Amino acid sequence: MNRFNVRLLVAAILPALGGAQEAAEFFRQNCVSCHTIGGGRLTGPDLKDVGQRKDPAWLTRFLMNPQGMINSGDAYALQLQQQARGVVMPTVQGMNKARAEALLGLIEAESKLEKSQFIGLQISDRPFTGEDIEQGRRMFRGTRKLLNGGPPCISCHTMKDLGGLGGGRLAPDLTRVFERLEGRKNLASWLFAPATPTMQPIFRKHPLDANEALLLVALFEDSAKRGGQDDSVALLNFFFLALGGAVIGLAACDAAWKRRFRAVRRPLVRGMELTR
Repeated sequence: MNRFNVRLLVAAILPALGGAQEAAEFFRQNCVSCHTIGGGRLTGPDLKDVGQRKDPAWLTRFLMNPQGMINSGDAYALQLQQQARGVVMPTVQGMNKARAEALLGLIEAESKLEKSQFIGLQISDRPFTGEDIEQGRRMFRGTRKLLNGGPPCISCHTMKDLGGLGGGRLAPDLTRVFERLEGRKNLASWLFAPATPTMQPIFRKHPLDANEALLLVALFEDSAKRGGQDDSVALLNFFFLALGGAVIGLAACDAAWKRRFRAVRRPLVRGMELTR
């Protein structure tokens, strides 16, 4: 093969490699929290050999607009929703026909491998220890720093058994997230690659490692088993904290006002005594 032919071959291969890498990165950022390729079902189905279940045209339409396919009454789309316990796949930001076709090409290629890179997070089923739970609690609160510099859970989330006011209110309460996602594997996969618009850009740059995900799962599993603190207790704590602050503030104002009154009265009394 002469030099000119080699250049033509390289020019033909490089775009294909770039497209495959882009599709793999897109899958990693947007799909692995709910899907594996050969690793079993998570919230969504295992995508290994998905091209043998439905034709590429149908799959492309579904990837571009899952809710629209369900709303149209498509029987297979409704079946997928039922199997996912009512969870509807969101329309992924940046999805278009070309990207959907690239993802299907990636899934087909990965399905042919003995072990796909997207087999999913393999998480231990060993019983969690008290130390596992405590380390997970420390990571949630931020007293144990995450290895890759991500923010602690408490900055956006709350849990009912954390004490005090329980954490942030920007995002959902995680007391029973273990139950909502139905177990370790689904929850760990979500923690490892969260796909929400708020969490994704943060944890894309600062991902959890597998052990950190495991320790947080230990905390959430324990929280779900214990049920967490009742909302009324947290509100009562807040009420007494606010009441205590108000009492202290009023006492401080009263003391300051008394000092001010004496500071004005004393010079007046002394002036009257001098004029007698």
